[in-house]
Amino acid sequence: MTERPERSCRGDGSAKPVAIDVAAIVTSAVASRGHNLVTRPTGQAVREAIEQRLAQTTPSPARTAPFPAQTAPSPHVMLIDFTRVRILDFSCADEVVAKLLLRFQGPDRPGNIFFLFRAVDEMHRHAVEEVLERHGLAAVCDVGDGFQLLGPATPEEHRAWNTLERCERIGPHDLAGALGEFGEPLLRRLARRRLAYWSGNGGAAALSALARTLQTNQGGRQ
Repeated sequence: MTERPERSCRGDGSAKPVAIDVAAIVTSAVASRGHNLVTRPTGQAVREAIEQRLAQTTPSPARTAPFPAQTAPSPHVMLIDFTRVRILDFSCADEVVAKLLLRFQGPDRPGNIFFLFRAVDEMHRHAVEEVLERHGLAAVCDVGDGFQLLGPATPEEHRAWNTLERCERIGPHDLAGALGEFGEPLLRRLARRRLAYWSGNGGAAALSALARTLQTNQGGRQ
């Protein structure tokens, strides 16, 4: 992940980032010596192992607000790392990407968790984009040369996301200058889709900015 200097755009980014090495999960969850994610039972086992780890890492909230606020549980950023995964088929992408995102989309989600996906390169990208399209989801993915927004999104959402990604953080007083009069509703929409972090002070942060200092946890340990 490319390190970038702090920008002039400001905002609250107090999320706690954690990395999960998917290849290590494959080895431990399905006792596989290879780092290939193929067949739905393998994908389901890996997803369930990830969800179990998330439950251990993040408290289960009594209430999760649509936008993080002072009374909402502390947000967490999970970096799902495919770096050492060689093959990712459609059924495993459906389990490990789409179903994982769906589990944490609605107001009844078990934790205030945002997801990033690392190393979604050409070997993985087609499967990931296919399952995102099928479920009407979008995801923030490190595709090797920086983060991109993959999956269905409107042109306005893409523009707002790209601006936030470039700024890293946008404070409440900078919203209009950065995105115009519709900046706040657009960023709130991205936050509802779990594609950006909307803070209690009325600012926003790119998910990649919240994870910039994250050191990849090789071996899948917290």
